[in-house]
Order: sequence, then structure tokens, then C-alpha cells
Amino acid sequence: MSFKTLPKIELHHHLEGAAPPAFVRDMARAKGFDVSGIFDANGAYQYDDFLQFLDVYEAATKPFQTPDDYALLTAIVLGEAAEAGVVYLESFLSPDFCGGRDPGAWREYFHAMWEAALSAEELGITMRGIVTAIRHFGPEAAREVAACARETAGGFVTGFGLAGNENAGKTADFAYAFDMAREAGLRLTAHAGEWAGPTSVRDALEHLGVERIGHGVRAIEDPALVADLAARGTVLEVCPGSNVALGIYPSYADHPIARLRDAGVKVTVSTDDPPFFHTDMTREYEELARAFGWDEADFAALNRVALEAAFCDDDTRVRIAERLEAANA
Repeated sequence: MSFKTLPKIELHHHLEGAAPPAFVRDMARAKGFDVSGIFDANGAYQYDDFLQFLDVYEAATKPFQTPDDYALLTAIVLGEAAEAGVVYLESFLSPDFCGGRDPGAWREYFHAMWEAALSAEELGITMRGIVTAIRHFGPEAAREVAACARETAGGFVTGFGLAGNENAGKTADFAYAFDMAREAGLRLTAHAGEWAGPTSVRDALEHLGVERIGHGVRAIEDPALVADLAARGTVLEVCPGSNVALGIYPSYADHPIARLRDAGVKVTVSTDDPPFFHTDMTREYEELARAFGWDEADFAALNRVALEAAFCDDDTRVRIAERLEAANA
């Protein structure tokens, strides 16, 4: 069975983390940046563990210096996602890397990415942005990111999130930033339950008031939390290939996504940072089908969950639903 042509919804995706290595090298060469240390002999991103992955990720953002650079990045990333069958994509956007959290500079980057996303609609893919603070940059920086999000809320920017090292600082310290975003009408998500355990998921729910959890897979270690997630209807943005590549689980077959789904938890499937983990949405479908016997009906059900949880307006939701229905007719 070929999954490439199936329409797919992806909710957990980092824009810079989707930059093809060759594109980063070309941009670095053009701007005089030395990024040779972040690639292996085959030209792929190289890292030994999660903390080094974060360092390599941030180093790979250095060549992107202007709004035009981000417009080009957005166009390339959306083209690759569309090639893998993605019809709706929510991507994490970081003012930390786009103008250093300055609201005026961020607005220029924001418009550049939005225009590129609008142009990509002709490829059959719709993008929305989740402005995202980097946890290990600290709560004060997160407030500045939330201020940027507030300035551009609506239309293209529909959500606010928290990414980075889950073990940095206390979750409650970021509550103010999330309150700012909530008051601006933005939907909320946060990375938790990836490198930190089940407690981090509980903290995100309690202190940040999120409706979705990025990753969240280590909730499986706490049966009471699994039951709570199912009862709440909290949606997990699960990235199996990322979890396997980073060594959280040894294989797709060992990944808890199927157990979480069987327990009634709402799960979705995403790539996280596709070139870092040598994946795309087609490969995610193929590996999950191989590991758990999932077929087109299973993935259609996952897409329905993702569409219901998407941070988009009702008109966009109807339009994406029509694309899914047309493909499954």
C-alpha cells in the first residue's frame, strides 16, 4: 500500500527544524557562516543526544538572517511537505530566531512567512503558525515572545507554544506568557512528556492550561494520567520517528502511540523536525502501518482527530475537511 498520496494533517512541526541540510549549507556559504561542524560525512545533520540536537538546531538557524530568508525557507519547507501529501500544516515559529524577539522585527518576519504560505496554497497545502517560546531561554524571554505573538495574533498566527529543553526551569514560571497568549485569543500547546516524565504533562495542563501536548508520550508511564488525558480529550501531537531517532524508544513497534490510542487518548501524527530524523509524513505512515497494522481507515481517523484539534478558524477547517473527504471518496 502506498501512503504518499493520502492527504495528511500535521500539527507538530518546527519551521527551522525542517530546513533541508543542503539549503542550510547554501545559505551559510552565501552569508559567510561556518556550519561545517553540524553535518556528518554524508551531509546530514549530526548529533549524539538531545542536548546536542538542540545545539545543532540553533546553529542551523544562524544563516537565516532576514525576512526574505524565512520566506524562502517557508516556501521550500511547504513544498516538501506538500510532496509528502500534507494538506494542512501547523508549524512552530520562533521570534527568538526571527529578529531577536523584537516586536517590530518579528512583524516583518511574520509577514514574509505568511506571504510565502499564501503562495504555497496553490500546491494544495495550508499553513498556520504557532508562535513558540524556547523553554531553556527562560521565562522572561518567553514573555517577550508572547508579546510578539499578541501583536500578530489572528489569521496566520493562531497558536502559542513552548519548546526546547523540558527540564529547564519550572513549568509554572511560564504561566504569565501563556496567560498573555490566551488573552490574545491564541490556542495553546506545550512540549511535555518527551524527555521529562509524566509529571511534566500534568504541569503543562495545570499551570499552562494547554489544550494540546507536544509529544506527551511518556504519559504512558502513569496509567492514571493516561485515563485523565482520555477523559479530558487532550490531544497529543505525537512524533514517533523523532522519538525513535532520539532514542526515547528503540523502534516504532516499541512506541506507545498505539497503546495510548487504544486507551482512548486522542493522538495525532507529525514529523517534528523531518530532515533531522530522516523522515516525512509518508514515512511516518509507512512505519506505523508496518509496526501496528494500521491501514487507510486508521489514518483517516487520526486525521479527523487532528482536524478537530487544529488551531484554525471554522472556514479553514471546512475547507480542509473537504480535501480529506474528496480523497477518501
